[in-house]
Amino acid sequence: DVTVCVLGSPTSFLPVLLEGGTRCPGAMVLCLSPSWATRVPSETSPGAWSLRLSRGVSFEAGGHSTLETYAPPRRANYVTGTFTTGDTDGGWVGELARDLDCPTGGSVPLTRRLEDPLLTRWLLAARASVPVPPTLAFVLGTRGDLPPEGVAPGVRLVRLQDPQGQEGLVQEEVGAFLGGNAMEPYCQVAVRLAGWRWRGTGPRSTHGKEEGTAVTRAVGARLRGLREEDSVLLEALVPTARLPAAPPRSPAPRLPVALRICTLVCRSWGDRPHLCQVACGVGRAEAPVRHGATLPQGLDSSLQQWGVVAPGQRQALATRLRVAAEATMATLLAAEAELTPQQRGGARAHTDILGVDFLLACMDDTLELVALSTNSQRCLETCLLADTMGRAVGEPPEDLPRLLAESLLHRAQCHLVEGKDILLIGAGGVSKSFVWEAARDYGLRIHLVESDPEHFAAGLVQTFLPYDSREHRRDEEHAERVTELVRSRGLQPHACLSYWDDCVVLAALVCQRLGLRGSPPAAVRVAKQKSRTHQHLQRCRGGRPPPAAFAVPCRRLQSHGDVERAAGAVPFPAVAKLEFGAGGVGVKLVENPGQCHAHAARLWRDLRDDADHPGIGLGWGNAMLLMEYVPGTEHDVDLVIFDGRMLGAWVSDNGPTRLPAFLETAACLPSCLPADRQAQLVRAALQCCLACGLRDGVFNVELKLGPGGPRLLEINPRMGGFYLRDWIREVYGPDLLLAAVLVALGVPPILPARPAPRIHLAGVMCLGSEHGATLGGGGGMETLRELQGRGLVRLNRLFEEVAGGGEYEEPLLSVACGGGTRGEACLRLLGLCQALGIDSPRYPVEHFLSHFK
Repeated sequence: DVTVCVLGSPTSFLPVLLEGGTRCPGAMVLCLSPSWATRVPSETSPGAWSLRLSRGVSFEAGGHSTLETYAPPRRANYVTGTFTTGDTDGGWVGELARDLDCPTGGSVPLTRRLEDPLLTRWLLAARASVPVPPTLAFVLGTRGDLPPEGVAPGVRLVRLQDPQGQEGLVQEEVGAFLGGNAMEPYCQVAVRLAGWRWRGTGPRSTHGKEEGTAVTRAVGARLRGLREEDSVLLEALVPTARLPAAPPRSPAPRLPVALRICTLVCRSWGDRPHLCQVACGVGRAEAPVRHGATLPQGLDSSLQQWGVVAPGQRQALATRLRVAAEATMATLLAAEAELTPQQRGGARAHTDILGVDFLLACMDDTLELVALSTNSQRCLETCLLADTMGRAVGEPPEDLPRLLAESLLHRAQCHLVEGKDILLIGAGGVSKSFVWEAARDYGLRIHLVESDPEHFAAGLVQTFLPYDSREHRRDEEHAERVTELVRSRGLQPHACLSYWDDCVVLAALVCQRLGLRGSPPAAVRVAKQKSRTHQHLQRCRGGRPPPAAFAVPCRRLQSHGDVERAAGAVPFPAVAKLEFGAGGVGVKLVENPGQCHAHAARLWRDLRDDADHPGIGLGWGNAMLLMEYVPGTEHDVDLVIFDGRMLGAWVSDNGPTRLPAFLETAACLPSCLPADRQAQLVRAALQCCLACGLRDGVFNVELKLGPGGPRLLEINPRMGGFYLRDWIREVYGPDLLLAAVLVALGVPPILPARPAPRIHLAGVMCLGSEHGATLGGGGGMETLRELQGRGLVRLNRLFEEVAGGGEYEEPLLSVACGGGTRGEACLRLLGLCQALGIDSPRYPVEHFLSHFK
């Protein structure tokens, strides 16, 4: 079972617990007492501990909660809670969460780091280039958690061996700071004690920067009794920017006020920071605006109140705030990764929820966001209060509880798959190389059945089982032998699946024999054989509209006599292709029966079995089909289905194919289509899968969208190939590979309920016939690898070597660029292709990309 355990007070986490109970009933458990949980030595991680729950409050759909007793005790897959820093061990929450073998969202040591403004300011100034208030900090020389170098932009660190005997040094440093360039724009400073013990509430005094003697005296007073974990901060009081505002409604004078911007960031899919919510607090300018001292309000209305009238300017500031908040979390996570497990509070402890407070300042007549401090829970409480207040006046709920619940449940599911034994049928080629890296990252134990005894993946898996299954017309026999092979090795896999198109039926048969979860072999056979797919759907007349509405007239071709008979049933122009084909090999537009005869003759002569062209389905034979040509734009829909319920769907667009061979040229994600047209594609894809009997798994469905709606091209009863898994991870976050594993394990994957793109991607396919010289001898491939290393392009390779083309050519690789908008991504890609010679009159990239509007 998935178990997300929240330790301690439910105040901060209650909306998240309720949302999690709706998304995954029973998975969220609140532990209110140390007597409800027990730490036991981990069975999988020496030196670590597992947390077992004997009691807990569980949350179900509809907001229902129940106090339950668990016998046997329930194991936590993810732990977080209200970590306090006030005492030595952080209370019972910190003690229970220390050194666990499951992902832990925070710890007492990590909370102390977040609550230390000196440490976080230094990291932000030195590593993230995020502006912070000019700060002079005095610490004891024995303090070891700060960097040895004492200077970062805007922050100076002074180590004192004896605070009582270095008055001269203190006076010199204070004078240099007050008269320095960093203090030029400011009039006032504050002197205060800071550190994790104070949480922003330490003794504080305010001075004019010209009062050097008083400032030095205040610093000296704070230095008396300084502890090793504390610091004395002398910092500029950064005023909130003052902008021209509308004339006041009252003649009474306006009091100067300050604006504090509170942001909440979570560690989202793929460990990427994601800004969840923003709330603002307004207070008197002479005192800091503290959390809980004022009611929160929205960012947009606050900016309007401050005189930022233009909507475009407010949106630009919101974007800058998102970038700064997410950069802050990325920097702190990178710094955490450098710590030892003891310093983090456990090898699996990470900061998953972070609050960052900003000021809106004015520097050189430009609005600037200045980071004040970070915290572990105060911003969470403020943002949840803002959400509650909004709902009280009819505003729709914010995304914050949903985003946090999805993040916590996702991490619990990642831990759930660790150590699971996965029987994988078929290794595939270079295009599936990501499988082995992902398996290592998720902690999967892969037992690989592969026809090539010399396959490069043999050394990358737990168990390599060479077995020649290339003749897939004998898959029933192969399934019996693979099952015997698995049992003879003493393997007991938790799941069995295949990402390789040729092996999907064999994997379904093996699942059936081993009693593992998966789609029925009969359903996979229907989807695998293209003519059977359409003919089956044509018989499905139930529904509004019925699945038959998406089927296309087609006929199977095994002889030239079949061509003549098909010509009477399928109108021309038509598409002739391999019945079990993959990769677009052998697909051709034919205008009449004569062209169909000629194409079939060539194909049956050249492509007889798998040795002629591996990986395109020739192990099933070289039968063809003739299907009606469907006009319209081409799209892929990648679906995650569990027990007949669709859990996730992503629509991507394909550029114009190179007729008459239908080679893919370009693609983009997210789709250019309006939401209602995307919904048509998703609905059609889902109905077709369910009608064929595909109720569990990750599937790729190719469709055409014309004026009359979607029409099916084919169903691939496995995860989308080539670049699709990589692109969906980059744009939306979820991993189709992990989703397929979870479904095969019988666990419904947690996926974003309302996926929002983080970036736009546009890509172009490269061909050996067109780009072999440019990419090989021309040095283009080395340039692309360098750009990929710098994060400027995304490469997805189908083959290792650059080779020339032929009549049955497949794309060599996909080259993609990202951008904040689709137009920006396309512009970058076009410039790259022109610079490298990928664009040419014979291969007009600008024309291919022009369809993405």
